[in-house]
Amino acid sequence: MSHAEKLILDGNAVAAGIKEQLEARIARLAERGITPCLATILVGGDPSSATYVRMKGNACKRLGISSIRVELPASTTTEELIAAIRKLNDDKSVHGILLQHPVPHGIDERAAFEAIAIEKDVDGVTTLGFAQNAFGFADYPSCTPAAIMAILAHYKLPIRGRHAVVIGRSPILGKPVSAMLLNADATVTTCHSRTEDLASIVRLADIVVAAVGKPKFVQGDWIKPGAVVLDAGYNPGNVGDVDYEACMANASAITPVPAGVGPVTIATLLKHTVDAAEKFGG
Repeated sequence: MSHAEKLILDGNAVAAGIKEQLEARIARLAERGITPCLATILVGGDPSSATYVRMKGNACKRLGISSIRVELPASTTTEELIAAIRKLNDDKSVHGILLQHPVPHGIDERAAFEAIAIEKDVDGVTTLGFAQNAFGFADYPSCTPAAIMAILAHYKLPIRGRHAVVIGRSPILGKPVSAMLLNADATVTTCHSRTEDLASIVRLADIVVAAVGKPKFVQGDWIKPGAVVLDAGYNPGNVGDVDYEACMANASAITPVPAGVGPVTIATLLKHTVDAAEKFGG
């Protein structure tokens, strides 16, 4: 199969479709005097986290979604962060709360995530949000897993009965996407850093989700001919977790980095914020 015959899974196109559907919904909310509002909390000065928060803010602005940026110093305590989250929970004009991961060492990140009210947990980071996703009825599943499912749906790539291998087990990516694929009738193997003979397991996969946080980790000869490859990684130098050129040789469909999963993740966050505004906006 030549490069020309490969299906490049264009995240920008999928994201544009999601945003287009949101425009009319945002206009209808405006008629009711409601502006969807996303609050992002950034603790410390991590430059890549600051970039992500800025990108999310710009995406909100372009669609007419209000965004509040809460910036706290690296010296912030767990108690101070939870107090800031509770203040946003109580603010009726805020519909979604996003705590940018990771937070500085010394803060209990899990306790901070748990402080987010479930109706404002637009990135599915609470234990309850995770559980609802596992059961298949979450209002707001984690955005990157939801983005992966949206890409598969957009391109009508079959999931039912397929063997999906997820590389990574984080509570906001690997585990929730495994649950979503399972709920969509895939047979799912979740791998991680301690998986033995990882390559041989990946070679069995019809769908590969790379979420391991290591540049070009997934090798071309790991990919079964005709497999679908979804790269959820983003590393310095605009490189994903997949060796793109090498994996493309065998894959039938593959997401690029950038312009793959990333734009759809942000569009999903905006969608969840609009969903929350419609549900709880007054």
